[in-house]
Formats: sequence, structure tokens, C-alpha cells
Amino acid sequence: MAKIIYGERIGKLGVISVGCSATNFNPSRRKVLLTRGADNDLWCLPGGAMDPGESVTEACAREVWEGTGLQVRVGKLIGVYSDPHQLVEYADSNRFQIVALNFKAEPIGGSLRITEETTDAVYFSLAEIDAIDLMEHHRERIVDAFMGQVTTFVS
Repeated sequence: MAKIIYGERIGKLGVISVGCSATNFNPSRRKVLLTRGADNDLWCLPGGAMDPGESVTEACAREVWEGTGLQVRVGKLIGVYSDPHQLVEYADSNRFQIVALNFKAEPIGGSLRITEETTDAVYFSLAEIDAIDLMEHHRERIVDAFMGQVTTFVS
């Protein structure tokens, strides 16, 4: 299980890791798909780390497939998130400053299911998200996605 440590420029104590997450809206665009992690029991956008030899869109599509069973078309880049005041530390003592790319994604195949990485997958409205145990650094990504801004958010 990972924990997030906060501190002034604490990211410098870690290794840079590029990750991707996907915002997948329901047809009415009023709810977004979140998964509950098997490792930490927290809700989050489907996503994870990029592997060597793949593009960011390939990484995003692979992570969504692994976490939800959905095949997606990766679309618009919603935002880039790289908080230098956050450090993610895993149980094996590996530490990372995450550079996360959040994309809009549209299902094109597969079926929503629980996987080895998840214990649940549900569409939530922005109001419903306030009442769940959400990975806090995903909140900004979700809020930005609901804004529907034409340009990419960078933080």
C-alpha cells in the first residue's frame, strides 16, 4: 500500500514516475467512473504507471483495461499534475514524485468488471464523490474533468 507524504519540495527525495489516469464519463456526462483499489480500499480514477516502451496513450488504455475490463479510446489530455510537495512512498520503501497525465477516455469494448487490482467500479457524480474515501490527489483531476475546459490544466 502506498502513502502520500507532504512537505516543502519533498518530491526531490523520490524518483520521477510518469503515470496516466482516465476520466470516463457516463453517457449523460454527469458521472465519472471510479475504481476501488484492492491494495488500499480507496476510490480513484482508473490508471497507473507508464511502462518502458509504451506511449502515454498506450499506458492509459492498458491501465484502464487492467483495472476495469474496459477497452477505451484515449482522447483529450485534461491535465498534467506534478505536485513537488507530494511524495508517494510504497511499502517496499520506493518513493516517487508522480507526474500524472489525466486523459478523457471513451469505452469502445470490453465489459466493466472487478479485476485483481480492484474491488469495485462505480460511476459517481461530483456531489457523490464528496462522501467516499477518495485518493485525495485524484480530486483535482476529477474536478478539472467536470469543468470541461478546452485547454489543458497544468499544475
